[in-house]
Amino acid sequence: MTTPTFDLVGVGLNATDTLLLVPKYPELGGKVAFEREIISPGGQVASALVTCGKLGLRTKYIGAVGDDERGRIQMASLREAALNLDDLQIRAGCPNQSAYIVIDQSTGERTIFWHRPDCLTIDPAQITPEKIVCGRMLHVDGHDTPAVARAARIARDHGIPVSVDVDNIYPGFDQVLACVDYLVGSTEFPVRWTGERDPFRALERIQDEYGMRVAAMTLGPNGALAREGGQFVYSPGFVVNCIDTTGAGDVFHGAFCYSVLKGASVRDALEFSNAMAALNCTRLGARGGIATADQARDLIERGDRRSHPDFSRNPISR
Repeated sequence: MTTPTFDLVGVGLNATDTLLLVPKYPELGGKVAFEREIISPGGQVASALVTCGKLGLRTKYIGAVGDDERGRIQMASLREAALNLDDLQIRAGCPNQSAYIVIDQSTGERTIFWHRPDCLTIDPAQITPEKIVCGRMLHVDGHDTPAVARAARIARDHGIPVSVDVDNIYPGFDQVLACVDYLVGSTEFPVRWTGERDPFRALERIQDEYGMRVAAMTLGPNGALAREGGQFVYSPGFVVNCIDTTGAGDVFHGAFCYSVLKGASVRDALEFSNAMAALNCTRLGARGGIATADQARDLIERGDRRSHPDFSRNPISR
């Protein structure tokens, strides 16, 4: 059997963000002067791959980038991170996905306004087996569902584990979930998908229906919750000086994929991913604070944790 060329292959989004720093987010209809404007590359799968690359993994990105200035900024960032871009398409006459992110400096929380033109859609025909089987693991998001479903099916057929980052409901996404080994959804996704208001029951229903090895959800500053083998694992978040939460989830997913590839337990994977996400929040931008593995381990060893009673009440089994 041929040795895979890459540790992680990713299919999904990238974006170029404009960060607007305000002293405090205004009330509806209000008005406030922003203090700084920063252009910063981001995007779910792209930032997860950059995280893995900075942690020492060999990574390959499959997606589409516009040929405008925002696209050039994104390309420069991906090249600097040494991602393999052989199957990244640059779309002529197409603006890159963009986001305007208003950061409340009193809390570090952000509000996002984004747009992705149709000319960036990933064609499922672009996803061929040789582009997927060259990796030890596949990471996808949910936006171009037909394309990521094809990638996930190829990976499943070749015994390659699949991780997915999803926060919205997409038509046909059940085809992706049927091929997923590691689901790490947003806080809202399990509840939205199942209609179950109890997150424990929501994760249980998703995992039982689709049979993935791990069904998990991120909880923002409160950490993450996962279910594996009929047991729940809750990992509290870390207390840091939060400057900007942009990209924290993307870095979490990259760190989680890294942990899986390193053979970590789910508990250790969640703890490491929480630490990496927290450290990214101490700098501006989606990729501004991607830490080293040693820095994350130091936070795990020395840092304070923020445990939420709704999730810590029964963290082992249910």
